[in-house]
Amino acid sequence: MIPAYRPDPEEPPVDARDEQALTAVKLYFERGMSQAEVAAELGVSRPTVAKLIQLGKQRGFVTIEIHDPREVDSALAKQLVSRFGLADVRLAHLPRDTDADLLRELGKLGAAALQELVTDDMKVGVSWGDTMYSVAAQLEHTDRRGVEIVQLKGGTSHSERSTFDLETINSFCLAFNATARTLPLPVIFDSEETKRIVEQDRHISRILAAGRDTDLVTFTVGDVHRGSLLLNLGYLSEDEVDQLLDRAAGDACSRFFTADGEIALPSIDDRTVGITLDELASRPIRLLIAGGAAKTTAISTALDMGLATHLIIDRPTALRVLDAAGPAGSDDTV
Repeated sequence: MIPAYRPDPEEPPVDARDEQALTAVKLYFERGMSQAEVAAELGVSRPTVAKLIQLGKQRGFVTIEIHDPREVDSALAKQLVSRFGLADVRLAHLPRDTDADLLRELGKLGAAALQELVTDDMKVGVSWGDTMYSVAAQLEHTDRRGVEIVQLKGGTSHSERSTFDLETINSFCLAFNATARTLPLPVIFDSEETKRIVEQDRHISRILAAGRDTDLVTFTVGDVHRGSLLLNLGYLSEDEVDQLLDRAAGDACSRFFTADGEIALPSIDDRTVGITLDELASRPIRLLIAGGAAKTTAISTALDMGLATHLIIDRPTALRVLDAAGPAGSDDTV
């Protein structure tokens, strides 16, 4: 717990109550005094000290960081690195087994990894989805110059469900002082001919080319079930949904693949706007952020396809992925 107050010129000046809060947090966090000892030092009650400490947190006089060594250094992470030839693996440890906790912890670790990986003058390709939205929401401002954020696939929805593609891109831009290249298009067109015509537009073709030329891509994978976001955006017919439910193991950047790593339905892939699986696998740094039991097969297949160089995953799913990969990676000695 480290006091880290940096006054904002637009904030109101520090008043007497703030002064008292600053004294309280310094005594409590820096000197390690108990709240009772701080109360005696300031001549106030213990409940007042608790309120002063809370005020100090709210005003930004003190920030709290938790460094969990399990996230970056474990036998399980090393097994994943070895089994799939990855550069780095970070494991999310969930306080509770809920979808909300899973998204929050994946987002937190994903944001922290990006703040390390993104450097000046980098082109960063970004996908969308609930996981990527969680990552974007937890990005902190990081002083970078010349960064360009490129949307890797279209994101306009034909249904009431939102992809949060623009919100995700905007948060990335704010975090890295970056400019944006967005794709204001549906990710899957009704016909291949329409898609071809749209891609011939000079503006669209430049954005697609920029996606293929990114230095770093960050994305998630989806599992395929009736409630999947991608299956409920109004892009697909009922027959196509049924075929995907039968054939597809998952998707990456809205490109559906089978458990063998093949294109699940070429007729849909040919109508999809954005980076292809081969192009995705060619990028120098590929950060995959995904978790949850339902995504085990999708994650394992994506890793076998070489789609990722860096992985953020929750520990229970990591164990399942290693188990699915075979006996060589099924033992966890953490």
